[in-house]
Amino acid sequence: MMMSGSVWVRSGTGAILAGVAVAVMAGAAARPAYAIKQFADEFKAVYVKADSADPAEKALATEVETAKCNVCHVGKSKKDRNAYGHALADLLDKKEDAKDVAKIRAALEKVAGMPSDPAKADSVTFGDLIKQGKLPGGPVQEVKE
Repeated sequence: MMMSGSVWVRSGTGAILAGVAVAVMAGAAARPAYAIKQFADEFKAVYVKADSADPAEKALATEVETAKCNVCHVGKSKKDRNAYGHALADLLDKKEDAKDVAKIRAALEKVAGMPSDPAKADSVTFGDLIKQGKLPGGPVQEVKE
């Protein structure tokens, strides 16, 4: 007597395929949303100095390592950005500019001079936050929520 559903799962092939499918789905769900690699790499090249003796620079390096994509993004979706991410997104196209190091660096420099709170022109700039060893988009606890 052959029951197709039971035979499939009982056969080694069915169990293996089911296990692989579950592992792939779990792995995909567990991954955080990462920023555009080239943008993140340039941010790190410009601002992160992990070997520095300066406490603010060391603090920023630690914050960036913890925040990862949440330097520019909030939550787990690449589509959700904090104020810093929005400012950069206004200047950079993820497809056209991903390999243009000069444009990425120019955008980082320009955004560094912008107010961190777009509603308040006199708020501290993104660059000032970075110099203080803080994430430009806000503390990681607030950013990840």
